[in-house]
Amino acid sequence: MRTATSKLTRKYQATIPQPVRAVLHLQAGDTVAFEIEDDRIRLRKARPIDLEFARALEGTLDEWSGEADEDAYRGL
Repeated sequence: MRTATSKLTRKYQATIPQPVRAVLHLQAGDTVAFEIEDDRIRLRKARPIDLEFARALEGTLDEWSGEADEDAYRGL
């Protein structure tokens, strides 16, 4: 098993290391999906169905889109 690491920025952003980009055939502008199961995370290139699912949910999640919510959750 190979391991690659990346450091988080203050905004909790990380660069996907080159070996991971190569395995997943990622290009700039691609979308990635995070599969979460217990304490394990799998990163993969998002498929069209992932994007359709996210778009379908988008309109249902606006109840938490106010400025007070942004302030409350900004540090998470």
